[in-house]
Amino acid sequence: MHKDIATPARTRAILDKYGFSFKKSLGQNFLIDTNILRRIVDHADLSEESGAIEIGPGIGALTEQLARRSKKVLAFEIDQRLLPILEETLSPYPHVSIINEDVLKADVKTAIEQEFEGVDDIMVVANLPYYVTTPIIMKLLEDKLPIRGIVCMLQKEVADRISARPGTKEYGSLSIAVQYYTEAETAMIVPKTVFVPQPNVDSAVIKLTKRKEPAVAVKSESFFFQVTKASFAQRRKTLLNNLTSQLPEGKQKKEQILSALEQANVEPGRRGETLSIEEFARLSDALLPHFS
Repeated sequence: MHKDIATPARTRAILDKYGFSFKKSLGQNFLIDTNILRRIVDHADLSEESGAIEIGPGIGALTEQLARRSKKVLAFEIDQRLLPILEETLSPYPHVSIINEDVLKADVKTAIEQEFEGVDDIMVVANLPYYVTTPIIMKLLEDKLPIRGIVCMLQKEVADRISARPGTKEYGSLSIAVQYYTEAETAMIVPKTVFVPQPNVDSAVIKLTKRKEPAVAVKSESFFFQVTKASFAQRRKTLLNNLTSQLPEGKQKKEQILSALEQANVEPGRRGETLSIEEFARLSDALLPHFS
């Protein structure tokens, strides 16, 4: 067995050898606790036949744990300064491929087709850079990739928002967007002390299991998301106020919005955070004819 990358001493030695300095703009925080990395991988339920996609492998600490438990690992790394480091640290694992690209701009679907031939079970497992967590998760879900799910580390507060239920202050358009595509659960809380450099906040690992079908059937996905975003635009405002001020020509269409609310059996004076995903589906379908 090769020596683990994710120990404080080995991490420091690797960084010193390459004179690597952390870039704040890339949200780089490297994990230095092997047990936590193993537990993250446990939540992904990988087998020797599985494939894993990683985003932001850093110096390869999580990548190595994934490589030990899967058939193939594909990692996207935006920072080219890390490529020679990864080449060295991951040299024992020939079944790891690194793509030097921003995952938000990458054609992930094509990369999967090229890299995972004959692999049916694919999970995304990543310690995501905090400043782009939400766009990355939404891209992975909206691109409708052939993956079983996502296990990722992110800021605890974002994890709380993703797994939130109606009626809580964390519940919002992000909760609905992610829960539309997946079943979301917070798998574990991770203290900031196990990272270098230490972030300012604690982290959480969230597990998103892709649904066979979306949580609700809607006539227009994009309009459904537009309505949920509009409903939370100003949290203190009522649905009616938010929808009239946020939807295109909403002020002129107040009567139509009122009749759609009535048709969906939703009180106009309610606030967005009290509606279930099913109620949002009914509401967006009732509103759609007036806004298409």
